[in-house]
Amino acid sequence: MGTDFDLKFTEMLPALESKKNEFHMYGYTTVTTEDIWTYCLRKKWRNKNVNEMRIHQIANDILQILPAAFMTYTQIEAQRDSDWFTDLNSDELQILLAPQNKKE
Repeated sequence: MGTDFDLKFTEMLPALESKKNEFHMYGYTTVTTEDIWTYCLRKKWRNKNVNEMRIHQIANDILQILPAAFMTYTQIEAQRDSDWFTDLNSDELQILLAPQNKKE
């Protein structure tokens, strides 16, 4: 993160902590303030210039995050980042991807 983002993050820590505590109350105990901040940067504000946003807009966006939307985002990102075939060697991968002959 750049220094502008670091400053905004520091200014938003009370809102981020509040949202993190809410997630923990709902049972999502692994969520951190950094996770929430990253979600906002990548999802909520992906088409906005955060440096031009007012503090109350940023705080409002953070406090309005729904746990379901956040968890859906994290699951999609986990699937997008994972490599499903890392445990397979080349022979196993070749067998898996080989066309099957149908017997009639």
